[in-house]
Formats: sequence, C-alpha cells, structure tokens
Amino acid sequence: MSAQQLDVLGIGNAIVDVIAKSDDQTLADLNLAKGAMQLIEETDIAPIYAAMGPGQERSGGSAANTIAGIASFGGRTGFIGRVASDEFGQIFTHDIRSIGVEFASKPVSGGDPTARCLIFVTPDGERTMNTFLGCSPALDKQEITPEHIEQAKILYLEGYLFDRDEAKAAFYAACDIAKTADTLISLTLSDTFCVERHRDAFLDLIETHIDILFANEDELQALTGATDTVNAAIKLAGENKTVVMTRGAEGSFISHRSEKHHILPQPVQEVVDTTGAGDLYAAGFLYGYAQGHKIETCGTLGSIAAAEVISHIGARPEISLHELAKANKLV
Repeated sequence: MSAQQLDVLGIGNAIVDVIAKSDDQTLADLNLAKGAMQLIEETDIAPIYAAMGPGQERSGGSAANTIAGIASFGGRTGFIGRVASDEFGQIFTHDIRSIGVEFASKPVSGGDPTARCLIFVTPDGERTMNTFLGCSPALDKQEITPEHIEQAKILYLEGYLFDRDEAKAAFYAACDIAKTADTLISLTLSDTFCVERHRDAFLDLIETHIDILFANEDELQALTGATDTVNAAIKLAGENKTVVMTRGAEGSFISHRSEKHHILPQPVQEVVDTTGAGDLYAAGFLYGYAQGHKIETCGTLGSIAAAEVISHIGARPEISLHELAKANKLV
C-alpha cells in the first residue's frame, strides 16, 4: 500500500474478550471486586472461565476496540499487536480482519499464550474484568512495520502497553517513524493506575512526541496533579497539541490549540455495559479528525459512538456507526 492509505493505525494489546452477563453473588463467590480490573495469572483462568455463563468471544483490547469503531464509521484502519500460535490467537486474527481491519502481525510460537480478558457484566452495567496479558505485552520494536506507520494519517498508541521495556522501545520506534512520515501521533492514557506507574515517562512522551492525547478526568488529574482538570487540559495542550478529556455523564472537553469545546453527551435510554465507552469515543474523534472535520464535530462523533456502545453488552458497536453518523447529519 502507498503512503496515507490508512486513516488510523493502532498499536496495543491484542486480547480476546470473553464477555458474559453475571450477578453480584457470582462475583462474591469468586472474590472479585465489582467494577474493577485485575490482572490474573494463567492458572486463574480455568476457575473464573468455568463460572461464566454463555458469552461472546471476540478480538479486544483498548486500542483494538478503538480501531474497530473507526472501521464501523467507514474509516480505513490497521492494527499491530502480538498474538500466539494458539486457538485464541486465531480467534483474534479472524475477528479483527472480519470487520475490515488490516492485521498483519504474525503469531509467535513458544512462550506465553494469547491474552484474554474474562468480563462479567452485572445488571447495573458495571464490568468486572479479569485480564491475563499472556504474550501481548512482549511486543517489541522488531514487530513495528515502518510501511504500515508510513501509510497512516494517525498513529494511535495504547497506554496499557507501556509497562514493559520492550513495548516502550516499540512505542518510541513507532513514534520516530511517524514523525519522519508526517503521521500524527495519538495516545490514550488508558487507566489511572497506568498513569501512576509511568507518570514521568508519559509526560516525556507527551511533550516530545504526542499530537493528540485522550484521557478521562481521573487520568488527567493523576498525570498533572491538578484538581481543575479543564485548566490542566488547556495547559497540557498548549499551542500545538490536542487534549481530549472524557467526563462521563458530563460529556467531554477538548482543548485544541486556541479552540476550547465542551461536548454534550448523547442521550442513552439505558446504560447496559460501560465496557469500551472511552475506546469508542476515541474512535469517533479520530475518525472525524482523519476526515478533516471540525473539532466540535469530532467530539460529537465520539459521543455518538460512546453512547451506542454503552447501550448493549460488549465493547464493539452493534450497528453501523457510519449509518448512525449519517442519521445525525455528521457525515
């Protein structure tokens, strides 16, 4: 493919999501903290999986969910992530390709198996996530393909992947290629605990490489130490960056150079599952940005995508986001 044939290329954890409805008693029986995300070992998978009811198995991970959302809008997308030569690696690869995402990462043999996340969704829409990262965090810079980055308008990096030195090196290698290719670089902070682990490194990465930053209020507060998160977003954006802060039921705030936008949330009849709300907001924003839409429109596209995904179980849209955007006269 020639340069700039992808709207967005994502780099992140390649995880198979297993999602099932549950009740509070099941969580209590398993000693799981409701609404939390915990990392588990391979030996923990069998008893947790056995307690799950009928569910969905599909490609997941934060950045992969964002890329899938952009594809649903009609964007041209690619993804880089590490999977193993096993059944779950095959599930991830088939699923993400089936929705039109270019996924050329080759499965690795030996070592840890493919990552998976066992997700319990209670009737109030809360998600309790049990994540086995497997081989995913071992992604290294040898797996970063320059031709894929060079053909993308925007590179999207997942903060969750920042824990291991190999992945950090992969991030910086990808950023260097992107800068040379005039590819914009975006980052999602992913999680407050992730920010607390890597605060100084994230600040350095943001200052030296990032053009578009995604964070929720808690993550931005953890990053900057400021209680006034709107002002913190404005300062962090400065004159040459875009900071997109999601605010739950209050919508979102975007600081884009001299522009400041408060974006209202889209109405939702019932919140069924909050899984992927931030990921899909980023999908709508990045799709709009890649298409050259105004910043306010990008934010509204993000709100539309987030509202759709929290109205049902799972972190992927169940209806065409392109058709939803058309219905709202945004494309």
